[in-house]
Amino acid sequence: MLTPANLWSLSLRTGLMLGQANMVVAMRMMGMAGAWNVTPAENQRIVDEKTDAAIAAGQAMMRAVMAGKGPVAVAEAGLAPVARKTRANAKRLAGRGPKVGK
Repeated sequence: MLTPANLWSLSLRTGLMLGQANMVVAMRMMGMAGAWNVTPAENQRIVDEKTDAAIAAGQAMMRAVMAGKGPVAVAEAGLAPVARKTRANAKRLAGRGPKVGK
């Protein structure tokens, strides 16, 4: 059911994911510049995870559509795998921290 509360909740979760995505981009760019500790495989990981997340989001949305869910539920289904990956990346990269004294 489409309600203002559902839309507000979806907007908040989307905003959180976008904030985390900005953090991930910043840490990865600092890693490319040599200022953040990243693994040598990080650049390839950037490409691979986008494909995986896009496929997972598309599949989740299609399952929601096929189950007769409404537009908010479909959007939430698509957001979930992307938000999980973004949250995991932000946590992983933040834990690696900046390069200090190297």
